[in-house]
Amino acid sequence: MFQHHTTEVVQLFPERPQITLTTYVAGTDKSLRFNDKRRAILILPGGGYSGCAAIESEPIAHHFLAAGFNAFVLEYTTTSTGSPLWPTPLIDASAAMKYIRDHADELHVDPNYVFVIGFSAGGHLAAALGTMWDNDEIEKLLGMEKGYNRPTGMILSYAVTSKAIHGHTRSFAKILGDDRSKESGDAVSPELQVSEKTCPAFIWHTRTDPGVLVQNALVFAKALADHEIPFEMHIYPEGPHGLSLNNDVVGRNYPAANQWTWDSVRWMKSIEV
Repeated sequence: MFQHHTTEVVQLFPERPQITLTTYVAGTDKSLRFNDKRRAILILPGGGYSGCAAIESEPIAHHFLAAGFNAFVLEYTTTSTGSPLWPTPLIDASAAMKYIRDHADELHVDPNYVFVIGFSAGGHLAAALGTMWDNDEIEKLLGMEKGYNRPTGMILSYAVTSKAIHGHTRSFAKILGDDRSKESGDAVSPELQVSEKTCPAFIWHTRTDPGVLVQNALVFAKALADHEIPFEMHIYPEGPHGLSLNNDVVGRNYPAANQWTWDSVRWMKSIEV
């Protein structure tokens, strides 16, 4: 539920004006208790690191805004906006987290509860943020204290998580450029970067996804389990790649996967720090 929400497009880097954060902030009428400081969610659309898909941008923001969260959509670095070489997209996502927490009061956000959700290639970036947030170079570059860019939790929607046999070759080719070494590939493969510092996760996928195979979800969940990181996972029996909200708003309707939108809301509201 929300009333008279405001939307603003913020440029995170003056020298790279194409990297933007679009804010969706609920109205602040004092009589509406549900508009007190809200939990926040950073949205990373998919697009194979070739662009950011509209179907996984504003519709997602409106869903979570109505569910009681303030939402933020990041237009991060892709091949259509500049050099795709890692770690630029991770810097973008970290800068978005910093902006949300720096401006928590004016955005009516509780800075202790800033989640991230990513779809497909954006899911790779969300998983990278959840596993690789502890980066001294990024902290120095952005002038932030350790842990300031760590999400409270991550939602991985049919996410690319592994460069191994079940990986998504196109996404990794974009972020690695001409460097195809195993060492570089391992460094950007979230399943191999899980540690005790990794944030909790909500994972959902469909068994029949032909674009990003379900094994991506399974190997990442195993890595979380091996490191005793809390997670919830849902593998739905059918549905193609790119379901987004999986409803009429986005032109998708696979009933088996309908519950992810509200399961993820319940999960985020269950997290306490």
